[in-house]
Amino acid sequence: MSRLISWLTDPHPRRGVRFACDGGEWEFVPYRELAASARRMATEMVAAGVRPGDVVCLLMPSGPDCLAALFGSWAAGATISPLLPPSFQSDSEYTEYVAGILEQAQPALVVTAEAYRPLAAEAMARAGRSDEPWIPREGATEIPVEDHHRSGIALLQFTSGSTGQPRGVRVSWDNLAANYALQSRMIDWRDGDGFASWLPLHHDMGLIGCCLFPFASQSELWLMRPEQFIRDPARWLACFVPGRAAHSAAPSFAFAYAARRVKPQRLAELDLSGWRSVVVGAEVVDPAALDAFARFAEPVGFSRDTYLPSYGLAENTLAVTGAEGPIVVVRPDWSSMRLGEPVRIEEAGKLGDRPIEPGSGWLVGHGAPHEADGVEVRILDDEGRPLPDGHLGEVAVTGTSVTEGYHGGREGGSTRFVDGELLTGDAGFRYGGELFVLGRMGDSLKLRGRSVYMDDLDAKVAAAAGLDKDRIAVVAVNDRGRTGLAVFVESAPGPWTEAVTELLRGELGPEPSLTVVAGRRGLLKRTTSGKLRRRHMWQLLQEGRLKSVTVIH
Repeated sequence: MSRLISWLTDPHPRRGVRFACDGGEWEFVPYRELAASARRMATEMVAAGVRPGDVVCLLMPSGPDCLAALFGSWAAGATISPLLPPSFQSDSEYTEYVAGILEQAQPALVVTAEAYRPLAAEAMARAGRSDEPWIPREGATEIPVEDHHRSGIALLQFTSGSTGQPRGVRVSWDNLAANYALQSRMIDWRDGDGFASWLPLHHDMGLIGCCLFPFASQSELWLMRPEQFIRDPARWLACFVPGRAAHSAAPSFAFAYAARRVKPQRLAELDLSGWRSVVVGAEVVDPAALDAFARFAEPVGFSRDTYLPSYGLAENTLAVTGAEGPIVVVRPDWSSMRLGEPVRIEEAGKLGDRPIEPGSGWLVGHGAPHEADGVEVRILDDEGRPLPDGHLGEVAVTGTSVTEGYHGGREGGSTRFVDGELLTGDAGFRYGGELFVLGRMGDSLKLRGRSVYMDDLDAKVAAAAGLDKDRIAVVAVNDRGRTGLAVFVESAPGPWTEAVTELLRGELGPEPSLTVVAGRRGLLKRTTSGKLRRRHMWQLLQEGRLKSVTVIH
């Protein structure tokens, strides 16, 4: 029986999960209590018609009920599919998004919290369903946990790419087991190690890396909701005092955010010497953010060796590679970047050798596949032919973590499965044995034979504008015979527009068209995992669907 569910019949007698309460305290729920709740909830799910192999969609905030429903679904033999809870979208946009998922997943049950019932009901109606949302409840008896369908699909992980069309990644029990082993080696997990996370449970990094792993290993877990981290990032940091959590994961923006928001006097109260690893991923890793936080937090015991820059994606279950040891950083000659050609490295070193400024063009190494993980990474040219080390191409992955493809035979756009190999749609190269990732190949502009990557320009534009990087999105425009850039900025127009224009003309010359779009918070559109939906934003602008914006040509 998979260790992901075996804890339901043999829960640790003393360990459990500490859920963050809004008042600042923590609610401790032992694994023994969570296991009993899950098995009692499974009894009610079966009574409601759930059968082995069915899909159960979970539309819930992080908390005890969410985890009981998740593991209760597995106890009932179902496939779980956690969905994005309501966030910043309009109700209409949100219910349309969820309805699209329900039409694909065809779940036997849509489990939701009472607060989300109206939105869930509307989404179900839009999907043509006549049933009602299912509010979590527990039966009088605990269902026996059987090992049925454990060779099938454990998780239907919906991912929305830059075009916004949701696709369900079919993650098997074997995929989860393989990635569990990879993560265990990568973070050097030891029995008794604790975890702390604020990442959402609908996203693979928060669900698989920071929730399923602690449950499978029956580790102590400190679990926050994303909005609780945004309100008080020091609360997350306080979890890493010696004797508490040793491991976590976060995108790199979280470190720049914490360095800005945590006051010096609050920092002085912390002791981060118990923090052994933090997997950094979910977006292109920003070395300036890692450097800024390390310099900020080193006085209270943080070590930059704690960082584990990781490359991964839902289509590979989660992690592909992770850096080990001192973090390698390189600064390539961006002006010479061409797919299929050698990458010219201007400087190389270790994180910490010198301060790294935002927009300075440095890249972080993501390690290399480990022999024990059964993973192979190749770099391919645009004809699918392998490239030697030091050449820029598409990252391709094979191994036991590569999933079974998309639900319903859907195609994945730039990310696709070909003869058992996962072609990721990400541009990268190897240098010194390490993998370096530039970002999505679709988020680039080819100019005079050179590939210009939007992730690199985001940081440079933010530095020129004097704004946070998370308020900037540069979009490549390659349609209707037009080649250029659109810069979306969450700020009122001001002197920064001239600084940004001057920067981009200096970088790219006079040829590409340039459009600057200024607007309020919420202008930038993101996927459920927080990645920028660049092409979607350009489409909205073209269709006149962006309101209260100023467009500067």
